[in-house]
Amino acid sequence: MNLTYTPRDLKNHLQGRRQRELAYGQAGSMLKYFQDKIAENPSYQYALQLDCEENISNIFWADAKMVIDYAHFGDVVTFDTAFGTNKEYRPFGVFVGLNQFRETVIFGAALMFDETFASFQWLFKAFLAAHNGKQPRAIFTDQDTAMGNAVGEVFTEAWHGLCTFHIMQNAVKHLCNNKADDSHSPKHKNEADEEEEEEEPHILSDFSACMYNIEDTTAFEEAFDIMRNKVDEKKMSWLDSIYKFKEKWAECYMRDVFTLGMRSTQLSESFNSDLKKHLKSDFDIIRFLKHFERAVQGKRNKELDAEFEARKKLPRISMKTPMLLQASKLYTPTIFEAFQAEYERSMAACTRALDANNTYSVAIVRADGDLSSELERIVVGDSLEKTSSCSCGQFKRTGILCGHALKVLDLMNIKLLPNHYILKRWTREARYGTIQDNKGNSIVENPKMDAMLRYKSWSHTFLNLAYQATISPECCILVDNTLYCLHKQLQDKLSASTSILSDSQDVVPQDEG
Repeated sequence: MNLTYTPRDLKNHLQGRRQRELAYGQAGSMLKYFQDKIAENPSYQYALQLDCEENISNIFWADAKMVIDYAHFGDVVTFDTAFGTNKEYRPFGVFVGLNQFRETVIFGAALMFDETFASFQWLFKAFLAAHNGKQPRAIFTDQDTAMGNAVGEVFTEAWHGLCTFHIMQNAVKHLCNNKADDSHSPKHKNEADEEEEEEEPHILSDFSACMYNIEDTTAFEEAFDIMRNKVDEKKMSWLDSIYKFKEKWAECYMRDVFTLGMRSTQLSESFNSDLKKHLKSDFDIIRFLKHFERAVQGKRNKELDAEFEARKKLPRISMKTPMLLQASKLYTPTIFEAFQAEYERSMAACTRALDANNTYSVAIVRADGDLSSELERIVVGDSLEKTSSCSCGQFKRTGILCGHALKVLDLMNIKLLPNHYILKRWTREARYGTIQDNKGNSIVENPKMDAMLRYKSWSHTFLNLAYQATISPECCILVDNTLYCLHKQLQDKLSASTSILSDSQDVVPQDEG
């Protein structure tokens, strides 16, 4: 049966969904919620997309801390939409990354009532607008075609990767025989069936190697072609479809991409799973938004705990070398542990000079002394520039030097980690510095707390000023006159600010979707 849908059918369907989602005055309650947030903190961001009937179609929001977090840690982003195919739940999307402790940080969230190219395009533009147009260096998503096209259209400076966890799940689904179908087939199996079953684990292993292990593009092409020729036409069709996107998932095409070591959207999915029961379509949207706040705060509390632990105790140092002592003070404990592991590996490295210009072949011996299974890496050092560039590419991908490069630094008698190998995003000072909005104003995470700290500071200052002024009548007159002028200026400033805020609250951020 061939079913066709007219534009009117589609519009009625979407309109019906939105009316179900935002029934009983929820749209008005939601607008008030967002405007209250802006009144609390002008750095709060939200945007609404309206359709031709002026119904809300998509919603994006990010609080001040999300904006600050993205400024510090928005180099790699994962985005995942949860429950988009399940009518029981609202389609929800979240932008997520990693902070200096490798803990999850949230950069923004969205409720999407349709998942088309136009909707994703609007959402990604709203995301960039909230973050002063700063593009990520890499973004991971699932294989949704509309989403992928929108990523390419909007995130023009970012490398786009596909979630390898999802791809591997699909590989199991498409490259293994469906066991459920076996119940309807004859119990006896011929030799061809048995050979195919024996081949399945090998096919998955071969595909996994193509995805995670093969580093050379030529070797990848050869291995993929061999694997392709082992399977039947149906499996070959899936392999051909995923091959078209090889640059987005194969290790050999990601060697020089800064990804922080991430390969999937599981950061986003983990956060989404915490919210699942609050995304049911019959839940009040304000209840959801408030629960979302609590879920985000839960993630932020983990960061506070990590920060407290980092200040309370120093990490364990395996050997007191200048570089490890330096790194223990600079890096957060989590990153220092990773760096120290690479440093210890460098101690087990064997080197072979390839020329007189600090070019070495480096291989790291395993704990059992076996060297045969270890890959040799080519490391090019420069003692004047204090650089050590390794063919494994770990620093390019993660921002943490590998054991091979550290070995060559040591051979060049460089005993401290050069500054250009210390990424601020991994250090204890990752959050230092003021973040400004597109108008040049400093973004404050918690204005009430900030005001309280200023009050405390100024109270002390004004108390000292009053004490000093009372000594001299002339000083008292000076202070009285200055305070009178200052009070008038403050009243004028506050009146102007109140007027601007009142005018801004009459405007609803929107997009002519």
